Amino acid sequence: MKTIDELLAEGVAGKRVFVRADLNVPLDGTTITDDGRIRAVRPTVSALAAAGARVVVASHLGRPKGAPDPAFSLAPAAARLGELLGSEVAFATDTVGESARATVAALTDGQVAVIENLRFNAGETSKDDAERGAFADQLAELADLYVGDGFGAVHRKHASVFDLPARLPHAAGGLIATEVGVLKKLTEDVARPYAVVLGGAKVSDKLGVIDHLLEKADRILIGGGMAYTFLKAQGHEVGISLLQEDQVPAVQGYLKRAVELGVEFVLPVDVLVAHEFPDLKTKAPAHPATVAADAIPADQEGLDIGPATRELYAAKLADAATVFWNGPMGVFEHPDYAEGTKAVAQALVDSPAFSVVGGGDSAAAVRILGFDENAFGHISTGGGASLEYLEGKTLPGLAALED
Repeated sequence: MKTIDELLAEGVAGKRVFVRADLNVPLDGTTITDDGRIRAVRPTVSALAAAGARVVVASHLGRPKGAPDPAFSLAPAAARLGELLGSEVAFATDTVGESARATVAALTDGQVAVIENLRFNAGETSKDDAERGAFADQLAELADLYVGDGFGAVHRKHASVFDLPARLPHAAGGLIATEVGVLKKLTEDVARPYAVVLGGAKVSDKLGVIDHLLEKADRILIGGGMAYTFLKAQGHEVGISLLQEDQVPAVQGYLKRAVELGVEFVLPVDVLVAHEFPDLKTKAPAHPATVAADAIPADQEGLDIGPATRELYAAKLADAATVFWNGPMGVFEHPDYAEGTKAVAQALVDSPAFSVVGGGDSAAAVRILGFDENAFGHISTGGGASLEYLEGKTLPGLAALED
């Protein structure tokens, strides 16, 4: 896999370089609430521009249905990238149409442009190879070279991620090189004890990584909505908590296998419960109660791990040498249910372990809860991509960058 350093050494001055970034940032209207992904790609864009390239940045944002939708415009991301670069960034109001062609044609050496949301074109995400390829052909007309640096999208077989690199000389950007290097530390010659913390809503989203990590981890800590399927698998009442009943047999199988392999599964011993889900807009006080994890009332739902579980999880992470964390411990967006997620983050800050925060909601939580990003070993920009890499899957976007 060619690196951006090699590409720069060959010379990029005057060349149009297509950078597939991940600018899929959360928006409140047109206000970016977390610019972490934009900041992550800035070094690659900056290095190319400084070397005299004419940089064309492209990304998806959200899930528009293959047609323009103002709610998912990349205009706010383009403006923020310009602020971070300290120079004006041109913005094309389409992907491969008149605006994109004119905007790219007007670039001079060292200038940067962002084209509109790739998913405004149905060809980007099409499962039909011909339709996807036709869109990749149009994108290829905008550039001379390709740099893949959108780690959060490398698990997608999309036109700009998988098909376009086959049409242009290509290299991996600095962000992708960093992400892959970090993930190798979680899969090859791992420093032990190796602890994995998994949270989030659905256990089905994590089954593959649990299956794979049972062969590698020393202990696995479970929180978030998925914890209630584990508690149900142990025969406990979970009330109206989030539950994937159809996954209970699979979870029971993993618990049994963990015992056989000597892997410690750590589940909540207490939880915060309420009669209803909190209001995340008003953040009105929710007044939760703390109950034992095996005594959740039938008419209440668990929304965060309790104080005893926070202490337990901090103790289980204190002596770890390597920690991978993906998924919050509760509804961290509400202050009454943020303490579990905050406790895990603080435990990683306090631990000497090499800690990796696996993107998605976990990365957002770290920033929203006010933690210094530099206190962690690495904060990934791709939750889904990180999980699929740890499952041992071949990621299309990485395979496309191999020579």
